[in-house]
Amino acid sequence: MAKEIVVISGKGGTGKTTLVGSFAHLASQKVMVDCDVDASDLHLLLNPRVREEHEFYGGSIASIDKEKCSECGFCESMCRFEGIKDFQVNSLNCEGCHFCYHLCPEGAIEMKEEMAAKWYLSETRHGPLIHGRMGIGAENSGKLVAALRRKSWELAREEGARYIISDGPPGIGCPVIASITGADLALIITEPSLSGLHDLERIADTSKHFRVPLLACINKYDLHEGKSQEVEDFCGKKDIKVAARIGFDPGVSASLVEGVPLTEYSQGRASREVKSLWQEILNNL
Repeated sequence: MAKEIVVISGKGGTGKTTLVGSFAHLASQKVMVDCDVDASDLHLLLNPRVREEHEFYGGSIASIDKEKCSECGFCESMCRFEGIKDFQVNSLNCEGCHFCYHLCPEGAIEMKEEMAAKWYLSETRHGPLIHGRMGIGAENSGKLVAALRRKSWELAREEGARYIISDGPPGIGCPVIASITGADLALIITEPSLSGLHDLERIADTSKHFRVPLLACINKYDLHEGKSQEVEDFCGKKDIKVAARIGFDPGVSASLVEGVPLTEYSQGRASREVKSLWQEILNNL
């Protein structure tokens, strides 16, 4: 059975996608998943060719049958989301809660499934990539993440993959929980800043609640070595192993501009440290 590694952080911009792209280059027999469906960008680095495209229906929206509607206005007055006005449903405000559906005395409201996203099975030069894109204003990103993970497990079994490497979303919300639950290992990427330390605490507590094994990585640690030490002290108190300290390296930005994973683009300092990090991950699986 494939081992699942998810790369997460308490905030955006810490370097998750950069690391996942490099892991995709370094690992053999793997499947990649971009679980950051609200702002997916792993495809920008791996340049995939789409093999399959699927629609995802993650919720429903109210619809009023004009022939049955008596225009009593009860639904409009009771909708706390202001989703109905002048007997018309505002699709951006409707939360799909079914409240109006149950209240309508005429039975004039029905709930219709709404396409919330599209997801893709793509091929890259580093192996298969499963990724999705939520629609504008769409919800249920957690359900989409769960669907992408299920597809990755299925594909890993079919192809005999050894690893599933997931680019997780930032924060601690529903998509993050859907990304880490049941994973074999979560790698938390943080940075030496006040916000980096604060958000590390949040995501560490969230991961431990779901009993996910943790490793930590301090990215650009040498920009503030004092704050990096605070991060290490926190990890020590929480019994989280700091698996890598990656220094600032202009080659990282250059690799992103070229759209090439760092370890494929460069043999510089950061590239070497990322390679060591990947080996440390394998040692801990």
